[in-house]
Amino acid sequence: MTDPCIELLQQLVAIDSVNPSLVPGAAGEGEIGAAIAAHLRSMGLAVHLQEVAPGRSNVVGVLDAGPGPSMMFCGHTDTVGVEGMAAPFSPLIRDGRVYGRGSQDMKGGVAAMIDAARVVAASGVRRGRLIVASVIDEEFASIGADALVTEWKADAAVVTEPTDLQIGVAHKGFAWFEIETIGRAAHGSRPQEGRDAILRMGRVLTRLDALDRTLRSRPPDPLMGTASLHASIIEGGREWSSYPDRCRLQMERRTIAGESAAQAREEIEALLAVLRQEDPEFEGTARLVFARPPYETPRGHDLVRWLQQAASNREVRAECTGMSFWTDAAVLGEAGIPAVLFGPGGAGLHSTEEYVHLSDVIACRDVLGDLALAWMNRPA
Repeated sequence: MTDPCIELLQQLVAIDSVNPSLVPGAAGEGEIGAAIAAHLRSMGLAVHLQEVAPGRSNVVGVLDAGPGPSMMFCGHTDTVGVEGMAAPFSPLIRDGRVYGRGSQDMKGGVAAMIDAARVVAASGVRRGRLIVASVIDEEFASIGADALVTEWKADAAVVTEPTDLQIGVAHKGFAWFEIETIGRAAHGSRPQEGRDAILRMGRVLTRLDALDRTLRSRPPDPLMGTASLHASIIEGGREWSSYPDRCRLQMERRTIAGESAAQAREEIEALLAVLRQEDPEFEGTARLVFARPPYETPRGHDLVRWLQQAASNREVRAECTGMSFWTDAAVLGEAGIPAVLFGPGGAGLHSTEEYVHLSDVIACRDVLGDLALAWMNRPA
């Protein structure tokens, strides 16, 4: 008989939940949200739907056993696109793995946290509260987590992103910038009239490369590593025989503890100012489009110790570590909910072959179930 947690994982992978903000016209989280809501109700949890955008709702299951400590499990249900994948929604079990889009990122963790709630509900726990939140849109702007924290609070939270069963206590932030250089359109045969915006962007790219080297040469944060930046998308020009009057660059700056989006913007503004000093005809602007801060679990918080103990009891060696990718834990943390990351391992995040280890999903379920029971029953 297949473990119920793995059955649930297969059901979730089989549902197309590609984020429509990433892929226009994609299915979104409606169908997977309905499936999760029905599953939570079948377990006896009270289910709350929180519409965040048309047809896109967070699903929050609540096990309320009476006054006592509260714990939140949180995971996102959206995925990135599936271009290049042969059978993204046909969950295949092979060699102890489940393959398919979202299997690792992060339906394995979502299945584990939901099935952990089943274990807790079946235990007959008599105090405390367990909140199981399946949120939308983490792969784009995290509007699901933003909405969640306006209505739901807990004493602590575990975000079940894939961590290879390690405890993520910190991760980087990011800032997205749009830089534009201005030229002057002219016929390609008349250089005295034209100003090449693309070549001017080349100067910007050279300075950004130097800035990236500087950032990565600094002493790394013990948990987050070094800051960095990269060019993401560039476009400009109209036709072969014309000087381009505009060039636009979209870039990302990864931030670490002690850095802010405002600081990153100042770095870019300073870079552009130097280019203007070197060439009075240089025109360039920078705009901060979107940013999220880095996150670190409050030092010495009880949650880490309780999770390590629960893992140890299941013979899982869970060490504290930092993660490179941003997660909704930062949203929970900013809202006053101390959070850590803990989820199964696998490979293929955002790639054409994605999988999660079955044994890790089950171990994650077992550890989370033990953690919730211990946390909810702890002395006031």
